Amino acid sequence: MFAKLFAPTLEVSAHCDLPCGVYDPAQARIEAESIKAIIAKVADNDDPDFRTRAIVIKEQRSELVKHHLWVLWTDYFKPPHFEKYPQLHTLFNEATKLAGASGTKGELDAGKADELLAKIDEIAEIFWETKKA
Repeated sequence: MFAKLFAPTLEVSAHCDLPCGVYDPAQARIEAESIKAIIAKVADNDDPDFRTRAIVIKEQRSELVKHHLWVLWTDYFKPPHFEKYPQLHTLFNEATKLAGASGTKGELDAGKADELLAKIDEIAEIFWETKKA
């Protein structure tokens, strides 16, 4: 019994809280693609009820983009990743702002949706490089 209490401990670390493969920037990208499609549909529709519903859904999707990006930023990426890719913090900051009130959540600007998709693609490229390592 005492042997277990005083046995040396082994320090371990893991990429994620759950088994590998749980994290994927595709989740954020799918929501961002939905936002872009909604913006196009709103531009082509004059029905106020439709527009209201679409805007609410667009805002919800923008929150989901932010959520998926934050999970990657705070749970998946670790200090060695940020050392190797020093632009990561800036990419995540810019991407979450593009999904926020001054971006796709608060505006009906297809250009903002394109910018958001481009930032997600940059993050995804780095993500997949880290998965190869």
